[in-house]
Amino acid sequence: MLEKYQPVIGLEVHAQLLTNSKIYNSDSAAFGGEPNTHVGVVSLAHPGTLPKLNKRVVEQAIKMGLACHCEISRHQIFDRKNYFYPDLPKGYQLTQDRTPICKGGFIKVNTKAERDIKVVLNRIHIEEDAGKSIHLEGEEDTLIDLNRAGVALIEIVTEPVMKSAEEAGAFFSEVRKLVRYLEICDGNMEEGSLRCDANISVMKKGTTVLGKKVEVKNMNSIRNLQHAIDHEIERQILLLENGGEVKSETRTFNVETSTTSAMRTKEELNDYRYFPDPDLSPLEISEEWLSEIKATMPELPEQLYQRFVNEYSLPEYDAQVLTETKEMADYYLAVCEFSSNYKAVSNWIMGPVKSYLNDTGDSIDSFPLIPEKLSELIEMVEKGNLSFANAAQKLLPALLKKVDEDVLNLATRLNLIQDNDEGAIDKMVEEVLNDFPAKVKEYKKGKKGLISMFMGEVMKKSRGKADPKMASSLLQQKLNEI
Repeated sequence: MLEKYQPVIGLEVHAQLLTNSKIYNSDSAAFGGEPNTHVGVVSLAHPGTLPKLNKRVVEQAIKMGLACHCEISRHQIFDRKNYFYPDLPKGYQLTQDRTPICKGGFIKVNTKAERDIKVVLNRIHIEEDAGKSIHLEGEEDTLIDLNRAGVALIEIVTEPVMKSAEEAGAFFSEVRKLVRYLEICDGNMEEGSLRCDANISVMKKGTTVLGKKVEVKNMNSIRNLQHAIDHEIERQILLLENGGEVKSETRTFNVETSTTSAMRTKEELNDYRYFPDPDLSPLEISEEWLSEIKATMPELPEQLYQRFVNEYSLPEYDAQVLTETKEMADYYLAVCEFSSNYKAVSNWIMGPVKSYLNDTGDSIDSFPLIPEKLSELIEMVEKGNLSFANAAQKLLPALLKKVDEDVLNLATRLNLIQDNDEGAIDKMVEEVLNDFPAKVKEYKKGKKGLISMFMGEVMKKSRGKADPKMASSLLQQKLNEI
C-alpha cells in the first residue's frame, strides 16, 4: 500500500540569530531572563515608537544566503503580516514577503541511499519572533512572556522536493551545521533557537497532481521531525486508502505517542493582508557591503570536506566525522600545523580524543590539551618511541591531568618509552623460543596463530617496553630460520 504513494515534503526552518539586541530595537535578545524583563516601549508597541533595523541581522542573513548559494536581493522592503498574535503586542509581525533577502539556492544533503542530494530552497527571509504563551497544568489562565518578542529570526523555506523523513532529517541537520559554522545561531533546539515546521503531503506514483498538504508545527529535534513525518505519511495514506479525504490543516506532534493531532483547519490561501511597513525604510545592499560580508565568510563544511579528502588524503568517512562541527575541524587543522602525518592525527581525534569527550560530555573546544602537545604524542608513537596502547591508555590521561608538563619527560617518568635496542630485543626473542620448544614445533607444522603467543611472551619479558614492530620482525625472522 505504501509503495503506491510518493511523499512530498517541504520544510520551514526558523533560526534565531546571535545578536545582543532584538531585530528592531535595543532590548536584550538573551535567553533565559525572568519573564517580561527584556522588553521596552518598542517591544510593547507603545504609541509613537518606531522600529530601527539591526545591521548585524542583515549581515548574518546574507552569510546564510551565501552559504546556501542564494541570490542576494539588493533592494528590500519589510512587510506587516497581519493576524492575531496574543504574544506580539502590536498585532502583526514584521517580515519580508515580496522581497526576501535571499532567493533560491540549495543545500546538499546525504542519506544512506544517496549522496549529494540538492534540496532546493525557495527563499530565506528576515523576520521577528513572537513571545511565548505559557499554559501551566491545572491553571485556567494563559501567561504571556514577551522576552522573545522581537528577537531576530531567519526563516529558511525549501521547495516541496524532499521525499522521505530521512532526507528531511538530513536537511535539518545540515542547516544546524551551517548556522553553527557561520556562528549566526547556536542551533540549540531545546531552547528553541532552531525549530522546524514540516509541510507534508502524499501523491499517487505516476501522477503529477499534488495531494493536500498538512503542516506540522514547531518541532525542535531531528528525531521528532522524522517521527512526525513518518507518522503523517502513514496516516494520510491510510486515510486515502479507506476512502477518506486529507484535510489541509495545521497539526501538532505528540512526543510521547509519536503521533500528530489537529490544531486548526487551514484555508486554501492564508490572507495575511501583507503590506509594506511604513515605519521602516527600504533596505539597499551595496556591492561594497556585500563584498565586505563575503570576505568574512569562514570555510564551510563542504569545502573542508573536499580539502580533507583531496589535500590531506583522508578517507571520506574521516572527512565526514571531522567536519561535523567547526570546532572539530579547527582542532584537526591546528594539530596538522605541527604534524604531517594527517591520517594519524585523524585517527587520534576520532579515537582517544573523541572517547575522552564522550566520557566527560565536553566538546572539542574545551579539550584541555593544546594541539602542539597532541602532535608531540602522535609523533612519539609514529617514531616507535611509544606504543599506541601506552600512549592512548596511560600517557594521554596523565597529560590531561598535567597539561603543562613536557610530553617526553612525563612519558619517561611513567616508564613508557619503548626499547628500540635491537640486540636486547633479539636476545628476548631467543629466550622465548628456547622456553617453548614444543610450541615452536607446532608453529613449524602450520599452527601460525601461535605467533601472537610468542609476541605476548616477548612483551612480558620487556615489561611492555619492546618496540612491537621490531619484536614482531625479529620473531618472524628467527622462526623462519629454525
